[in-house]
Amino acid sequence: MTTPARAKKIADQVNEPDSVKQPPQAGPPSGPTWERLEDQVGWYDRKSASSQRVFKRLKVLQLAAAALVPVAASVHAAVWITGGLGALVVVVEGIQQLGQYQQNWMNYRSTCEALKHEKYLYLASAGHYHGSEDPERMLAERIEGLVSQEHAKWTTAREETTTQDDGAAGQRP
Repeated sequence: MTTPARAKKIADQVNEPDSVKQPPQAGPPSGPTWERLEDQVGWYDRKSASSQRVFKRLKVLQLAAAALVPVAASVHAAVWITGGLGALVVVVEGIQQLGQYQQNWMNYRSTCEALKHEKYLYLASAGHYHGSEDPERMLAERIEGLVSQEHAKWTTAREETTTQDDGAAGQRP
């Protein structure tokens, strides 16, 4: 079914002189750069979703355990139950800090969206790609730049977490 706008566009193309006609649009891009982009968008999307799920599950468990501590104390539950709930809160927070699930969720989502942004600019020949002599090379460079930037953030966050853990372990109360 042809819409009026599509029909007008087809009519305009038919009526254009040969010197002005645009070459027909090729199929979807392919090649190693495009495959790398699609692979990275998929990877960051999956890892972002996974980190989000783990973070939210740990946070719900932590909140529920923390909320149950005063309830257990008010009903005079066994000391081990109240203490166990408090310990669970601390352990879950420790797991969250070690895994950095919230930070990973945010960083992976940000990188995924930046890669999608590059994809759409490339497909539309817009932004940096407009008028570029070699848009595929530019896309490859920008993809690798975004991935390298995210990897550097990830490495820095791991080093900071390790330094904080080492510093806290060496301190005396």
